[in-house]
Formats: sequence, C-alpha cells, structure tokens
Amino acid sequence: MQEINILPFLEEDLGGGDITATIIPEHRQATAELLTREPMVLCGREWFDAVFKHLDTNIVIEWFALEGESVAANAKLCKLSGSARALLTGERTAMNLLQTLSATATLSRQYAEAVKGTNCKVLDTRKTLPGLRVAQKYAVKCGGCYNHRIGLFDGVLIKENHIMAAGSIAEAVRIAREQSNVPIEVEVENLIELKQALNAKPDRIMLDNFTLEDLREAVKITAGSVELEASGNIELDTIRTVAQTGVDFISIGALTKNIRAIDLSMRIQFQH
Repeated sequence: MQEINILPFLEEDLGGGDITATIIPEHRQATAELLTREPMVLCGREWFDAVFKHLDTNIVIEWFALEGESVAANAKLCKLSGSARALLTGERTAMNLLQTLSATATLSRQYAEAVKGTNCKVLDTRKTLPGLRVAQKYAVKCGGCYNHRIGLFDGVLIKENHIMAAGSIAEAVRIAREQSNVPIEVEVENLIELKQALNAKPDRIMLDNFTLEDLREAVKITAGSVELEASGNIELDTIRTVAQTGVDFISIGALTKNIRAIDLSMRIQFQH
C-alpha cells in the first residue's frame, strides 16, 4: 500500500480553519470512544490515524480490533485521547474514511464468502469513489476479494468500442501487444466472439452478460487455455451459481460503487 496523503481529505473540510473549534480553550484535553452500530469488517485504521496525527502528533489512539477483523454491532473500535480541538476537528473526516473503507471491506467479505469452496476469485473494478481508488482497492483485499487493474495504465481491457475502432478483435489485440507489455483482456458478448478472441490469444477473456448455459459452454470451449472472467448483472444471491460454472474470475462493480457507509459513532468526554 502506498503512503497515505491525508491532506486532500482534510482540506475539503477545513478550508481556512475550523472556526467552531475556537470555542474550545486551546489547552483543553479530551478522550473519545469510537463505536460501530452494526456488524462490520474493520478497514481503514491507517487513514483514521493519519487524520488525527496530522492535526496533532500527541494524540494517542488505542485500537481494540485488528484491520480486517469482523466486529459485532455496538463494539468499541478504539479510544482516543489528546487535544479536544484536534479530536473535534478530525472527527468527521476520520469517520468518513473509516465508514467508507469498512463498508467496502464488509461487502467484499460477503462476496468472498459466497464463492468460498469454488476455484473462482471475485474481482473489483474501476468503479470506485473519486479520490479513493487505491484506498477502496485496499479495502477490497482486506475483505477477502481481489483487485482487477488499478487504472488504465497497468492493464489493457479491450471492449466493444475499441474493437469497432480497430476493426476486429484480432487487430485490437495485435495493436495492444505492440504498444505495451501489460496483461491484455478482451470483452466478448457471445460465443462467436469468444472463439474470435481465443484465436487472438489474449491473456484473459471477459464474458459479458453470458447466460449460465453459455458460461458453461465457454469453459468447455476454452478448456483452461485462457483465463475467463464473468461480468454483468451478477449479485450476491447469484454469484455462487456463476462461480460454479468453472470461470476463473467474477468482476463485481458493486464492491466499490454500491456500498452503504457503516454507521459509526464517536463519543467525546472533556477533561477539566
């Protein structure tokens, strides 16, 4: 995981400074407890810590759950102590990050458990929240799923429009091979395109919105000669059936784009 740059997250909240916090005497100290109101997979401790450490290096944070650990509702996640101003200033930003990354990890854990016992891996996509690409992809792994390409720079994914522009699947793959040495994946929409893609020899083929019958047929046709990835309209209640067709991967945009933030609460007590 790359070094965390917490400044953009703080700057959008702080602007020229926390005006409300000036109500509190600068020397005032406080303690705080962070609770979760619902079951969750904890993820984002480093982002949470970074917020407060940037505001005041003297703030002490004691965690009671590990990164990636499943936590029950109403559990105490951590205790903080230090400057009251810093605790109040950083509260919302830190909680926003933790509730979002924990939500991503929690949903990822559900999908990972759904395919447990099969040979299929669940992948994320590039459908991430702006500014949180790396963080959410970390959370996906924290939850037990796997990362697809990070961006447009570390993998080729040839889709319908690319194929139309190039003239054919074969030509699109050929040009991609000449331009880069990163993995090449081709998206196909039917078994005819699958056979065309096989002849072009990409590293992976994405089967977009295939029926279960066609997924099984695709696995039979390829016979392990190329990695197969299923994608499109696959949800938590259907993913195991898709995994059992024999595909190697299933990509799920919902891991990062359809999340609902975990309900967290921070209780602060001021010291006299």
